Amino acid sequence: MNPAIDPAELMAQAGEQTGLDDFGDPSFREGLERYCAALVDEAGLNDLGAVALPASLVGALVNRLRVVDWARRHPAVTEERIEAPVVVIGMFRAGTTFLSNLLDNDPANRALLAWESLDSVPPPTPAERRSGPRVDAAQGGVDMLEALNPAISAIHHEGAADPTECIAVMGQAFQSISWEAIANVPSYGAWWRAVDNTPAYDYHRLVLQTLQSGGVRGRWTLKSPHHAMALDALVTTYPDARLVLLHRDPVELVGSVCSLIDTMSSTFSDADHRAYIARHWTGTLEETIRRVEDFRVRRPDHPIHEVHYAQLARDPAGTVRGIYDALGLEPAPGGFEAVEAHATARVRNEFGGHVYDVARFGLTEVEVRERFSEYVERTGVEPEHAPAGRRMP
Repeated sequence: MNPAIDPAELMAQAGEQTGLDDFGDPSFREGLERYCAALVDEAGLNDLGAVALPASLVGALVNRLRVVDWARRHPAVTEERIEAPVVVIGMFRAGTTFLSNLLDNDPANRALLAWESLDSVPPPTPAERRSGPRVDAAQGGVDMLEALNPAISAIHHEGAADPTECIAVMGQAFQSISWEAIANVPSYGAWWRAVDNTPAYDYHRLVLQTLQSGGVRGRWTLKSPHHAMALDALVTTYPDARLVLLHRDPVELVGSVCSLIDTMSSTFSDADHRAYIARHWTGTLEETIRRVEDFRVRRPDHPIHEVHYAQLARDPAGTVRGIYDALGLEPAPGGFEAVEAHATARVRNEFGGHVYDVARFGLTEVEVRERFSEYVERTGVEPEHAPAGRRMP
């Protein structure tokens, strides 16, 4: 194995950076080992990838060490209650970022921010949550990645102080769809989808407990496409979680997610992975639908509130009000007004339009619509009529 992607060496580097050696629950090691092996055997990393991805793994291990150490030295952290979080469970590229940003404008809500998902200790105080040296350092990382691959900002711009996916935290347990998004690693993807994800959610809860213990509290609003793939583990960890599922035209979902994965992974590999990306990520969307429906049948006691992207795009503030009504949520004073102001001020395609076409991945719109016809019929998803080579938000 490439010594730069050796699990033991990566853990040793994390220990040297922190002076710590307790990683907590050892179940993370299998995921780390499988991912490192897949990077060497399957990902086709270029010179940048061979440097950047091991560094990302060390960064995940560093934060894990610090979170575990913080909880050990502050045992009251584990008594923190994560009450009835609102969890947006997907689907991939269905408007979850837009919805999360809208929810973040209600002061009653407490989102997981990008910087704090990677640098959780010490937990932020209210005064330093949106600005300060750690936020600036994280923003520097965002700026560097977007400078290396400017197309990323058009597809999925996320500032350091913006709400983020839970996948970065799950990644510190090494059971996360995030690691698949930056490198094409079939064996790792098959592994984490087949195993019990509860250890990753246990660690996720510890991170949330740690973060809110600094005084930034509120109703957690979380999001990740990973959640739809692991609903049993999610609701085992958060039994009172309130689930929101977004739907969108599958042609747009497939085209957008394939374009996103190709853009991100091509930063770290010069190989042409498009055939694999089309096969794997179209299959992932199908699997997401199957797993959500299976959960719905088995767990009618845990309802899922459904939102259509077209509805969200037409009436963002009204859609948020509908979610609050359905889930029995109360806004903070002025919360809805702040949400509406954000929706009104939003600049579409601020960082450039995202241009994509399923044909670039060897697919046709007819084929995609046929594969997802049952989903479209059942959910009533509206087709988004746009020419091939579409420019969408």
